[in-house]
Amino acid sequence: MSASTSSSASPATNRWLQLITGIVCMVMIANLQYGWTLFVNPIDQKYHWGRAAIQVSFSIFVATETWLVPIEGWFVDRFGPKIIVGIGGALVALAWTIDSMASSLPMLYLGGAIAGIGAGAVYGTCVGNALKWFPDRRGLAAGLTAAGFGAGAAATVIPIREVVAAYGYQSAFLWFGLAQGFVVLVLSRFLLAPAPGAVPAAAPAKVQQTGRDFRPLEVLRTPVFWVLYVMFVLVASGGLMATAQVAPIARDFKIADVPIDLGIFAASTLSIALVVDNVLNGLARPFFGWVSDHLGRENTMGGVFLLGAASYWLLGTVGASPVAFVICAGIVYFTWGEIYSLFPSACTDAFGRKYATTNAGLLYTAKGTAAWLVPLANVLKGYTGSWHAVFVVAALFNVAVALAAIFILKPMRAAHIAAAQQAPLPTAAPARELGRA
Repeated sequence: MSASTSSSASPATNRWLQLITGIVCMVMIANLQYGWTLFVNPIDQKYHWGRAAIQVSFSIFVATETWLVPIEGWFVDRFGPKIIVGIGGALVALAWTIDSMASSLPMLYLGGAIAGIGAGAVYGTCVGNALKWFPDRRGLAAGLTAAGFGAGAAATVIPIREVVAAYGYQSAFLWFGLAQGFVVLVLSRFLLAPAPGAVPAAAPAKVQQTGRDFRPLEVLRTPVFWVLYVMFVLVASGGLMATAQVAPIARDFKIADVPIDLGIFAASTLSIALVVDNVLNGLARPFFGWVSDHLGRENTMGGVFLLGAASYWLLGTVGASPVAFVICAGIVYFTWGEIYSLFPSACTDAFGRKYATTNAGLLYTAKGTAAWLVPLANVLKGYTGSWHAVFVVAALFNVAVALAAIFILKPMRAAHIAAAQQAPLPTAAPARELGRA
């Protein structure tokens, strides 16, 4: 059955249920990325492979999570979201089961690759579905869906850490992997794509949207796509570094286990930081998505990425005390997580709704490209003897992207949309065209 005919419930009810289902699925895969930092040191303590070698598994995870999304998106755009998300749930459970038994780096890397494929299937599908169901609230819907991935680990990072401490990291991998994969597999049965005419056509006044649906290979031939891609890589590289390294950074600052008394309860600096980071990372996505629906995508990018540059500088200069570390790391997470609502929304605004899952997936591969810079952070830190140089590079990347959003992307995307409104629609596409209906 075609994805475009798979919706039977009423539009007003169905799209909100679809959004909620997608968010819960995203929560269930969040630990694959945001819980990873808790496993790095225990794995190294057991096998002494070195952080840089272990972090290659994280890079493989992000690469397979992102680079295969366009292919998964093609199947989703053609057959609907249900099958792909179900497969993703099964792979999530398999991946962490493999990680729980990994006694060599190749086996650990295999687990990372399978985890990435499973997470990408879930992530790309759920974001793409939100983009299709909510053209009138695209930034908010994409942000809420992405928030499930960004904040989803907040509720489980402390339980995972406790399981690691009490039973070993292998048990944490196995128990949480099986549970999360099972939930995704069950929820996948409820996902549907919107039928023609089932969604409102109105766009926010401050957001320009094309009236034409660009096929994926057409998208790859546009300068707008590649400007978005480079911007995505630069911002994501700093954010992924923080995501993968927050626990090692806290340990190098010698504050990871320093307790912070919150009055109601006390917990270690690292535990509090992980919860705060994931909550703020999640909140950033719907918040800045909503802001961009009202102020425009590029205007929002310019402001938030400048704030992100300041947050990296603060983490490197005043972040060595427990409270300052929690605050500064939290701001870092708050100012990079929104790329997962702003960029897919800008992409779909520019290239249309019909192939939104595939086109947003093509852009999402930028995260995989950025992931290969993560191990280089350890190299730069080892060469300079501190994390300061890493934070400076991340800050400079953010400044460059903020300026590019206002002075390059904004006029370029406006010209692209104006030209698309006047250009005739293509009469046919070659059979090999990716995303062909």
